Amino acid sequence: MDIKDVVKQFGFEGELKSVNEFGSGHINKTYIALYDCNGNEKRYVVQEINTAVFKDPEGLMENVFAVTEYLKEIIAENGGNPERETLSFIRTRDGKMYYETEEGRCFRAYVFVENSVSYDSADTPELFGKSGAAFGKFQNMLAEFPAETLNETIPNFHNTAWRFENEFLQSIFAASNELLSECEDDIEFVTARRDDMSVLSDLLEDGKLPLRVTHNDTKLNNVMFDEDTNECVCVIDLDTVMPGLALYDFGDSIRFGASTAAEDEQNLDNVSLDLDYFKAYVRGYLSEAGETLTQEEKHYLAFSAKLMTLECGMRFLTDYLNGNIYFKTKYDKHNLIRARNQFKLVEDIEGKLDEMNRIVRSIDLEFKAKHLFQ
Repeated sequence: MDIKDVVKQFGFEGELKSVNEFGSGHINKTYIALYDCNGNEKRYVVQEINTAVFKDPEGLMENVFAVTEYLKEIIAENGGNPERETLSFIRTRDGKMYYETEEGRCFRAYVFVENSVSYDSADTPELFGKSGAAFGKFQNMLAEFPAETLNETIPNFHNTAWRFENEFLQSIFAASNELLSECEDDIEFVTARRDDMSVLSDLLEDGKLPLRVTHNDTKLNNVMFDEDTNECVCVIDLDTVMPGLALYDFGDSIRFGASTAAEDEQNLDNVSLDLDYFKAYVRGYLSEAGETLTQEEKHYLAFSAKLMTLECGMRFLTDYLNGNIYFKTKYDKHNLIRARNQFKLVEDIEGKLDEMNRIVRSIDLEFKAKHLFQ
């Protein structure tokens, strides 16, 4: 099917001038459609949803529309710009949330966020801290949203204990003796931390942690910054918005953004947690979400960084034992390198947990004091 025929299915304003492929995303194929609206240019993003990854496009789009429409109301109530501070999704001409072709291909569309930029990595703690504020604000604005009404589009996404029992152990049972011998120390590293894996899920089950709306892909490049002021505009890539724990989002941000090396760095001496970046993110995050989070959630912020890093490393190792069938790889041992990289980061976090907890408590008390005297 011609992409121009797809674009015409949506309720865009103006006359179509061009449509071209855009970006380098690994999951969904993205296009930019340029329209002429009475002499003014307007751009729309059109994406083909990867239904091999997202097997429930209906549920995914129900989540996206529910969350963005709720955010627009909250932003408007607080005097913000709803058309810029969250994504504006466009329905098809017959009112549907996405367009499905006769062949079963699924497309959705939203307004392009003009005059904005994103970053793949943070060159300074300050920039990383701004992304923390963006995700903290995202969490704060959705604090009253009924998270239980959202669809769990990827079941057990951050259920670390479930992944251990149902994916990791199965990969061990199916692996060759050669692979098991090669990965013996790595397997032992994971199994030695088995008790950590159910800490957060047990607290959720016991009602000690609240169920929240979670983004589940809190990387820096999912925050748009204003081109002129370099301040945060909005959070994007809402495909994995689901019910979960705020700690999952926080921990994964730290895992990816506060590491001193890329997640496939082979020289493990270069891998550690940068406490300056951690502190900046905590400050940004709590500046926006601090009053929303419970004390129990704050207590486990530092631990969540360890857990999400352990989970990610375990998933890389699982895929390596399974023959590299899930994550894209550039060479045979790519997933093994990634796993060992994450395990080194886990070790470094373990050695810094006391200091990380002290940083969280100090910043939390600082904000509480400010609010007390306002």
